[in-house]
Amino acid sequence: MKYDIIVVGGGASGFFTAINCAIFNPDLKILILEKSSKVLQKVRVSGGGRCNVTHAEFIPNQLAKNYPRGERELKGPFHYFMTGDVMEWFETRGVPLKMEEDGRVFPVSDSSESIIDCFLQEVKKYKIEVKTSQVVQGFERKDEVWNIETKTDQFQAEHLVMATGSQAKIWKHFKGLGLKIIEPVPSLFTFNCTSDSIKDLPGVVVNASATIRSTKLKSEGAVLITHWGFSGPCILKLSAWGARDLAMLDYTFTLVINWTKHLSQEEVLEELKENYAQKSLVTNTPSFQLPKRLWKRLVEISLKGQQKRWCDLNKKDWNALARNIAQSEYQIEGKSTFKDEFVTAGGVDLKEINFKTFESKQLQKCYIVGECLNIDAITGGFNFQNAWTGGYLAAKSITEA
Repeated sequence: MKYDIIVVGGGASGFFTAINCAIFNPDLKILILEKSSKVLQKVRVSGGGRCNVTHAEFIPNQLAKNYPRGERELKGPFHYFMTGDVMEWFETRGVPLKMEEDGRVFPVSDSSESIIDCFLQEVKKYKIEVKTSQVVQGFERKDEVWNIETKTDQFQAEHLVMATGSQAKIWKHFKGLGLKIIEPVPSLFTFNCTSDSIKDLPGVVVNASATIRSTKLKSEGAVLITHWGFSGPCILKLSAWGARDLAMLDYTFTLVINWTKHLSQEEVLEELKENYAQKSLVTNTPSFQLPKRLWKRLVEISLKGQQKRWCDLNKKDWNALARNIAQSEYQIEGKSTFKDEFVTAGGVDLKEINFKTFESKQLQKCYIVGECLNIDAITGGFNFQNAWTGGYLAAKSITEA
């Protein structure tokens, strides 16, 4: 079976590329091949089922700063297709979007099904074929045509788009065709901690800052204490920027959290002494707007379980409390990832790609988009933005060729 374009991968970047190819040239015969029995699974679960479509950053160079890998390469593409373009694309197809206070952009419906329905309607409108349960075994270019072999079928196409995400088998095949592959490691993961110091505190959220001992890694934002350790935007950003460093540490390290976000230990001590209620129990008078449960635990650790009034604190007590507020230390032993939202640092080396078109420099008429490339971002809609931008520019290049 021969097509003008075959897109391997039925996820966000694959669908977006295929649909835009059809928009630019409705006469093209286009096929999407998906290895699993369902398409757009990652879209379905993203953002807790709400689908964080993009992020409300409208300056290309600023948007690119949210990519630990890919910042330099994406600056150019973002000048051609970025946040505002994505929002217009969906809204003109009947999917109104909204911007939340933290900059994340979601469908007004708060349902990822709105995005999925939009894609499926466009696929139907432009008569794009979608075949599921098609596990690609290999692909090669012969006689000016791409030959794609799955477990059950063989296909041919003039143009090949690889939108396969984090698939080791595909990367291995690319390597065999001469492309350089950056060894993948996890990105965007939470930290496991079994310390008694956070026991019984799941659900506590604090706008804080965090560093990792013996590294230059630092981040700030909401820190969420969970049943297994730490999560939240602050932690996820640390995991993204530190993906390779933390892999080298085998995910065992010391996390240091400043629960006030910016105050030093000395500044914390000074403010405590200025504002304490002299005869009140320390545990009953939270400071720095910290949640009561967290404050109580920090006091218990600092005073070694003793109940004391402010006026009874000695120098050692004061210093211990200030230190635990400004520099709490937690031993991290492992990470947790959610399979459906898994993001990797690694993939096809960015030097292999022409970022004006997203075409491989070595493999003619082969385009590589989305997470198949060594591009990943912090949480907040940025990984999807990479998918939309790459898919759009690849489609434009294919149809103008």
